[in-house]
Amino acid sequence: MSYLVLARKYRPRTFSEMVGQPHVVQALENALTSQRLHHAYLFTGTRGVGKTTVSRILAKSLNCQGPDGQGGITAQPCGVCAACQDIDAGRFVDYTELDAASNRGVEEVQSLLEQAVYKPVQGRFKVFMIDEVHMLTNHAFNAMLKTLEEPPEYLKFVLATTDPQKVPVTVLSRCLQFNLRPMAPETVMEHLAQVLAQESIAADRQTLRLIAQGARGSMRDALSLTDQAIAFTGGQLDAQAVAQMLGTVDRGHVFGLIAALAQGDGADVLQRVEALRTEGLSAANTLEDMAQVLQRMAVCQVVPGASENDADPYAAQIAELAGQLPADETQLLYSLCLHGRQEIGLAPDEYSGLTMVLLRLLAFKSPEAGLAEKKSPQLTSSPAKDIAPAAPVTPAAPAAPAAPAAGVGVGVGAAVRNSAPQSTTPQPLDRAASHPTRPAVEASQESSPVPPREPLREPVREPVRERSTESLQPIPVRELPEPAPNPARAVRAVQPTPEGDIWQTLVQELVQSQAITALVRELALQSQLIARDLDNWHLRVERESLRLPASRERLQAALADAGHPVQLTLEVGPVSDSPALRIAAAQAERMAQAEATILNDPWVQSLMRDYGATLVPGSLQPLSLEKE
Repeated sequence: MSYLVLARKYRPRTFSEMVGQPHVVQALENALTSQRLHHAYLFTGTRGVGKTTVSRILAKSLNCQGPDGQGGITAQPCGVCAACQDIDAGRFVDYTELDAASNRGVEEVQSLLEQAVYKPVQGRFKVFMIDEVHMLTNHAFNAMLKTLEEPPEYLKFVLATTDPQKVPVTVLSRCLQFNLRPMAPETVMEHLAQVLAQESIAADRQTLRLIAQGARGSMRDALSLTDQAIAFTGGQLDAQAVAQMLGTVDRGHVFGLIAALAQGDGADVLQRVEALRTEGLSAANTLEDMAQVLQRMAVCQVVPGASENDADPYAAQIAELAGQLPADETQLLYSLCLHGRQEIGLAPDEYSGLTMVLLRLLAFKSPEAGLAEKKSPQLTSSPAKDIAPAAPVTPAAPAAPAAPAAGVGVGVGAAVRNSAPQSTTPQPLDRAASHPTRPAVEASQESSPVPPREPLREPVREPVRERSTESLQPIPVRELPEPAPNPARAVRAVQPTPEGDIWQTLVQELVQSQAITALVRELALQSQLIARDLDNWHLRVERESLRLPASRERLQAALADAGHPVQLTLEVGPVSDSPALRIAAAQAERMAQAEATILNDPWVQSLMRDYGATLVPGSLQPLSLEKE
């Protein structure tokens, strides 16, 4: 007789034998007992949690005839009648299982639905079980919608899927949905202990814990790993042998790494990583086991007595490590381990990736190394006793308006902002001074007392409807501070030449007609015409990157099309009269005129005088900015 694997040999045959899904079992048992049966059920959950098993038990409950053949719908199928035995053996005519992963087309679904018009042959109900239903095509789903909504009274649908997000909402709304949860390691351990007891195989609790953790919530995976462990150890289950089979990192390595990180011993960390490399242990599994230990350490740090009732033999060592590593570093190391598992695949090899993940904590562990670099130079150079006391806050004088660089686009108007100077050391301000504000360092070093200021008087506000610009008297410009020079506005002086006038006109025509674009246009704008004759024009550019043969040839072709069939010679050198410099100079002149217009406006002067308003940098644009 062939060997039957544990996952099939110990598959539950009644609801009472199912483990880990009490919420599903209770709902189905109550529905069967009260005869409140739905026509479609959808079971969702990860692999190996009992979706197919509960479907078969439900089919037996609907078709069970009892040991005497007189039974009815029941929540405890007998398991001895012909219907129960045939369903367990997979030969019951009225129970059909369809694998949607390999039968996902509309033809397969239509073939199944054609059987729905016939009444059951042996049982009380026809049961159509579609496994991995999310694999069906959209046409297949549409083909079954009507039958799924209003099936015959003798037909029940049971759908199972591991990915309910891919099931159409129209299907979900027609089914009762039950989510089978992943099983806890303790639940898996208890069931494995019962199975191994029936198999007469001894296993300690640590071995069962390793298998349960490797199953990751799947009972079928746990039983399959148990089969593998029995074969690997020859029927003598041992924790060390099972750990070697699963590739689990010994907890001694994990505890040693965490202890070395807690002490900041980089050399010890490197030695332990090398030991992992020598033993051939997985770097990803090391980070996973470290994350599990760190999670329990964090629990111990928040709730010190949480591990007292824990049956884990490593609980004492975890509690000891929790006292060595600060809580914030525990959280940081936990995050590094989680993210490090994703980075290992990008590293040159997994052990170098593991080393970088672990050493990253040491980089964050000692903040004294970067403390000096983080300090501000002014704070470190000026003692606290030299800082001047805070003075009363007075309205700020108008700051120098910051204009955009040359070449900005067309804009209209300027924004005026009512704000005080953003200085960490408040200083007395003087509107009559030649500069609007004074540096904080100079103010802090002054020893002369600050003269008293007269209190500000609240300006009288008139109703808006009665106020007009005629009642405002313009303030002489000389009473306003002169704008400070803006380095960003600095424009190189242009030295006009006759050749530059000719080149400026010609380049403008080429740009406006779009005869030159991209790099060729940039070469024409940034170059200066030095000399020319009938056949050769000599150009000068400042950047070597503009002197490309391809750009020069395209510019020659554009000039030829414009009626100037000449050869261009390019050299690199200083440029004093190029179209780009002329455009920048013209824009700077228009910007200066716009600033003068704004500063001479009576409303702007009133806002600056009464409320300390300033011009928002970058908000001032000339009313008309023609393209050069």
